[in-house]
Amino acid sequence: MSYKNGKDFLPASLLKQLQDYIQGEIIYIPKKGQKRAGWGENNGTRLIIEKRNHEIYQQYKNGATMRELICAYHLSEDSIRKIICKTREIVSQAVQ
Repeated sequence: MSYKNGKDFLPASLLKQLQDYIQGEIIYIPKKGQKRAGWGENNGTRLIIEKRNHEIYQQYKNGATMRELICAYHLSEDSIRKIICKTREIVSQAVQ
């Protein structure tokens, strides 16, 4: 996203009207009719974390202890528990 000076491309009447609301500040004008991408969708981070969470759940189901998972993934016990509970719900909903 690049900075553009309003006086270079906006009609004078619109520029004057905008100046009534905001002067000398940078504003963001969203694209028309496009849904904004969710967190991590554009750079693949969301998929990487989903894959990691599924691995954690599978290892837990296969007998890995909490301590092993904490050490392997460098996450807190609370985070591991949340991942297991949430992934269990997702898997059970997919089965139904």
